[in-house]
Amino acid sequence: MSAEPIAEAIPVPPGPAEHHLRTARRVFQGSLLYTCGITLFWAVVMVLGPERAPFFGKYRIDKQAIGNVVFGFLIFSVLWGWIWYGIRALLLRKFVGLTRDEVREVFTSRMHRPFELSRYLGRYSERRIRITDMIGRRGRFVTLSIMGFLYIYGRVAVDPKPEYLQFGAADSLFDAMALNWLALAFYYSEGFFGRVVYGAQTRIMDGTLGRANCLLIMTLWSMFKFVFVPLSARLALHFPPETFAPLFAFIWPSYLAADASSEIVGSLFGKQKLRVWGMGEVNRKSVEGTVAGFVASLAVCLAVVFSRHLPLSWAILAVVISLSNTLLELFSPRGTDDFTMATANALLCWGFGVLVY
Repeated sequence: MSAEPIAEAIPVPPGPAEHHLRTARRVFQGSLLYTCGITLFWAVVMVLGPERAPFFGKYRIDKQAIGNVVFGFLIFSVLWGWIWYGIRALLLRKFVGLTRDEVREVFTSRMHRPFELSRYLGRYSERRIRITDMIGRRGRFVTLSIMGFLYIYGRVAVDPKPEYLQFGAADSLFDAMALNWLALAFYYSEGFFGRVVYGAQTRIMDGTLGRANCLLIMTLWSMFKFVFVPLSARLALHFPPETFAPLFAFIWPSYLAADASSEIVGSLFGKQKLRVWGMGEVNRKSVEGTVAGFVASLAVCLAVVFSRHLPLSWAILAVVISLSNTLLELFSPRGTDDFTMATANALLCWGFGVLVY
């Protein structure tokens, strides 16, 4: 699958649009540099093998690993992206009221011709635009996360082998690298695959920086997965196997619950009065969304504690994790909180393991 030809760029008048385009180019260049570096590192480690380069432990790329990644890539990244792109396009027409030409403009890269966010906010309801942005991104994201969580949590709970943590982390990084290359290939695309890769998750409210926001999130998420490979090996040393499944829930689903709930509640009911810095033309959050994020994160963690009959120390960790998720979701620049929240959770769990086990 090759990238589609990039259309001839239309000159943009000096001003905010030019500044945003420069930022979008820098995000692309930074992501490309990182992805090239991590791919080269991966290839060298795989060639040298676990004896000479033990970064991935005993993990090796085999037919099963490649098959799992290719299957997940095609189904969840391509097919699922196309489905949610269609859902969002329908909502933009029927719920927000955009014309067909405006819907087509929303799903372009927004980098080959000026994209006037103010025109959309002047003609249509900002809350309806926010809700549609949220449904497109969170609908795709939450459904994928739930399926991934149920699969991995169930597998770890049934067969909690120490090496599985590191093997799962390595497979996850392999998948993230493939997704990064897909996102880079179609970053400037105006065609079908550009809409499939970015259509569901590119917010109107981010304006010209819509795809830059998405690419930044995907790049930093793969960076967390890179960090988590050696960290997972350290976690396996400090925690007994029967706690691997709860550990996974504290690191990943707790932050997903906080992140998703804060955006869902904030879009539906929030007043969006908290101005934050981030990758987008409009960067605001709400008190309602922040509170919802804390409650959702704590609910996930405590549900795991009580269902697995864990000691009181885990309930205390649940509160600490939830506070960390809430503060980092609020204060991290928009587009970076996936990395900061997940990494902080992993480090907090590691510290907990050192102190308690």
